[in-house]
Amino acid sequence: MIMNKIIGLGSPRRFYYFLGTLQPWCWLLSLLTIAYGTYAGLFIVPADYLQGDGFRIIYVHVPCAMLSLFIYIGMSVFSAIYLIWRVKIADIMAYSLAPIGALFTFCALVTGAIWGKPMWGTWWIWDARLTSELILLFLYLGYIGLYAAIPQKKSAAKACAILSLVGVIDIPIIHYSVYWWNTLHQGATISKLSAPSIDSSMLMPLLSMVLGFSLYVLGIICLKVRTEILSRESNNQWVVSLINKKCKGT
Repeated sequence: MIMNKIIGLGSPRRFYYFLGTLQPWCWLLSLLTIAYGTYAGLFIVPADYLQGDGFRIIYVHVPCAMLSLFIYIGMSVFSAIYLIWRVKIADIMAYSLAPIGALFTFCALVTGAIWGKPMWGTWWIWDARLTSELILLFLYLGYIGLYAAIPQKKSAAKACAILSLVGVIDIPIIHYSVYWWNTLHQGATISKLSAPSIDSSMLMPLLSMVLGFSLYVLGIICLKVRTEILSRESNNQWVVSLINKKCKGT
């Protein structure tokens, strides 16, 4: 029964309504978790003994950096599903994730530069972690540009799916760069679940911000995918009926 429901979500119409149910919960929960993380991170957590109050940008930088990787992984998974099974929804998901991932990668780079200036004495250095993260931004932009450059949707989806899968090699490079090479960038803080490299008073607000940002991204994805479904399915009867119903309601 559950498997049939999951398979049924491959229908654009069912997926559209499913996301419509999920979206408001994502907004609400993200608001609550980000509000707590922001308040605790700014007013409750003590200053770092080395970095002072400058470390507090971690509550924005770390969620953005983590999501830049997770979104690309998701985009690659959906690209693989599209290449193998030609599921239309998988292509829509991958296409919708690309600009969101590009935005969070850009935010990770900007907040990293703001953090790096007082700590390292420079806005930018060709550090292994920073350089590989910059390459990730180019991969996102390349995906977006390639999709826009090919007029045929199916050809664009196939070409971009291949690009996405080739680019996934950058993800482990970003993650392990601080261990493979001598870099200025610090190592992992919350990935080592047995012994996090951060005090518990700082960890809980950070986890709350990561969760809040993730839910916020999920809400954006719901909105963008629903819009894309309506655009691509605009000639289908259910979309026409839905639009007519909304017009009559207003």
